[in-house]
Amino acid sequence: MPADRDREVTFELVEHIGIFGKDAKGWTKELNRVAWNGGQTKYDMRSWDSGHHKMGRGITLTKQELLDLRSLLEQVE
Repeated sequence: MPADRDREVTFELVEHIGIFGKDAKGWTKELNRVAWNGGQTKYDMRSWDSGHHKMGRGITLTKQELLDLRSLLEQVE
């Protein structure tokens, strides 16, 4: 039986919400709704190549976590 780290990761980009950064190589930092490994959709922030075939490490958030993050960001001056 393969270890979890050897398992192929699958994803479906359900909704592209927006881009909040771009690096020198053209990868974009994005907020999207993504279903990972056939699971429920979550909000996802990470870097993507232009074709959405390769990705960097990122963070996934539930809707409540995203709303909590928004509240924190509103406090930033």
